[in-house]
Amino acid sequence: MRITRILAVVALVLPMTACADDSLGSDSGSGPINIGAVSTLSGPVTFSEAPQAARAVFDEVNAKGGINGRKIVYTTADDKGDLAAATLAARDIIQSKKAVALAGGASLVDCQVNGPFYQRSNITDVRGIGVDAGCFTSASISPVNTGPFFGSTVTLYYASEKLKYTKICAFFTIAAAGMATGFRDGVDRWSTITGKRLVVNDMSLTTSTTDYTPYVLRARGAGCQAVLFSGLEPMSIGWFKAAQAQNITNIRWLFLAPIYTAEAAKALGSAGRNVVALSEFEPYSDTRSAANRDWRDTMTRHGVPLSAFAQGGYLAAQHLVTVLRSIKGDITRESVTRAVKNLKPLDSTMTGMPFTFGTGNSHASNLSAKFVKPDGKGDWTVLTPEWVKLPNT
Repeated sequence: MRITRILAVVALVLPMTACADDSLGSDSGSGPINIGAVSTLSGPVTFSEAPQAARAVFDEVNAKGGINGRKIVYTTADDKGDLAAATLAARDIIQSKKAVALAGGASLVDCQVNGPFYQRSNITDVRGIGVDAGCFTSASISPVNTGPFFGSTVTLYYASEKLKYTKICAFFTIAAAGMATGFRDGVDRWSTITGKRLVVNDMSLTTSTTDYTPYVLRARGAGCQAVLFSGLEPMSIGWFKAAQAQNITNIRWLFLAPIYTAEAAKALGSAGRNVVALSEFEPYSDTRSAANRDWRDTMTRHGVPLSAFAQGGYLAAQHLVTVLRSIKGDITRESVTRAVKNLKPLDSTMTGMPFTFGTGNSHASNLSAKFVKPDGKGDWTVLTPEWVKLPNT
């Protein structure tokens, strides 16, 4: 049903996108530089910190004189996690606001709906948080985060090769079109590297699944030593609570990045000692980390909540600012797109690998991770001081 809705939306907007051209993003040499982002800002699951963090970066640039004297105007649009709303939001930013680039966005649906439109519009998106499969399979989008698919690979690798578990299971929540294929490829990549197989590989869960008891009981019955669950934050907390209710204490629960929040640490409490969470960036909760110092200071000055989502928005904006400063001559959509695609790898102490874009049809440059666990006092502690990377990366 969800795939059918996506195809219907795409079919509806194709006539609107056929006339998209670079002139919509043209810009005089003295006016503002228009940047945009489509994000999920309202609804049951939101990513508001990502564009807030990007705005903080752009505001700091403007306060120091802008880009060669030109101020950045940053427009964020709320897609509400809805396919039709995402379609309209992207067209408003690109066609009405005349954005020359996108940066700092984080959405449940934007990439899958608007990726082809971005490509036809010759615009690039340095995405703060990539969620759905379209974020990693578009010529026009390059996220700064690891994403759920590589995240599943590196988490399984950490469990089998670093923690030495031999009976590993996985339960994947399929929230959007293409996610099943992405998770399947992530598991296959882990199997190819390690020569190992999952005891259970369940892809039957959806965002409408609310009773996790049958699944945690299946994990216990299968003798799983470690279990990867891919749900978003409230789902992951629900999963853990279901395991608690069944008094399952001998399984290590592995979660992807969405559970790595201050709210989740409080919800898990002292019982969260068997939880491991993926950190896509330098762990945001590590107040001693020098790598996060400028990010933390910038977010604090602008009142942006400290979270991994805010790290993604900050990095995306920083990378785009680097691109804008490199452009000689007029800053237009065409010149920004050319500069982004010719960008040399950008190092950052907040990630284990440099950010790249390039001219390929897919992008996933953040291929490293760290891992954290609840400290039992409502916060997180770092398990891996060094970046965990797959062999030959």
